[in-house]
Amino acid sequence: MELNKEQIAERFKNLQQYICDYLEGVDGKATFNSDVWVREAGGGGRTNTMTDGNVIEKGGVAFSAVFGPVSEQMKTSLLVDGTEFFATGVSIVIHPSNPHVPIIHMNVRYFEYDNGKRYWFGGGIDLTPHYVVPEQAKSFHLSLKEICDKYNSEFYPKFKNWADDYFFQPHRNETRGIGGIFYDHIDETSGLSKEQLLNFAVDLGEAFPKIYETQVNLGKDKPASARELDWRNTRRGRYVEFNLLHDRGTKFGLHSNGRTESILMSLPKDASWEYMKPIEAGSEEEKTLSLLTKGIDWINQ
Repeated sequence: MELNKEQIAERFKNLQQYICDYLEGVDGKATFNSDVWVREAGGGGRTNTMTDGNVIEKGGVAFSAVFGPVSEQMKTSLLVDGTEFFATGVSIVIHPSNPHVPIIHMNVRYFEYDNGKRYWFGGGIDLTPHYVVPEQAKSFHLSLKEICDKYNSEFYPKFKNWADDYFFQPHRNETRGIGGIFYDHIDETSGLSKEQLLNFAVDLGEAFPKIYETQVNLGKDKPASARELDWRNTRRGRYVEFNLLHDRGTKFGLHSNGRTESILMSLPKDASWEYMKPIEAGSEEEKTLSLLTKGIDWINQ
């Protein structure tokens, strides 16, 4: 019997709890606070947030399962031609305090309309270092390739390029970070069944905190100067720009009358914008900017 939407939502809800438990261990100090909410138009969710930890300054792991009529905005932005929709998923953004630990984002989601007559999965994971370290970028991408290759050897190169295009700031002509993978509107035409696509999403989700733990351990004990903290806030500002101007998940949440606080949990506690900020030639900041570009083969460079 084919998976139904309730079973998919339950897998994602369990995934949220797994990720939160693991991240509490990674941080070693802070714990998640849960906010259970109900969407007036249909459905609801649970938003778990963490602040002021040993590593995590602000983090959120949100689960939602919402449903209702398809709005005109959704028809335009999602190309949906149905009348009723159901959407569920888990979304995560972690902002660390140390500039030598990267920002990380992950999202896995399922969408159907008109009682499952049409469905798709989407998601992705990307890393946004304040300072790009190529060796760490390679480790991150190798981990993602390993997961993708379990399901389809074409997934990683396809989804990696998709992420390069998606996590791009055209108004800055730079990528948000060192990319990762991104996929959307994936269904049985991919060659995988609905159950296999759900397993791929859950495998990616369960690997997420382990992948991030590796990145955390590489940078959490490095000292941070005032200059590096200032640069961290500058890069956070660029992160805010992307989420508010370009991120489809943010737009979908707002267009579907989602919960604003949960949608905007992805924003950092503090960020900076300095007019015409000078970048010293030959600096680590300049090096990072030079690596914020599409098409870098992080695994084989």
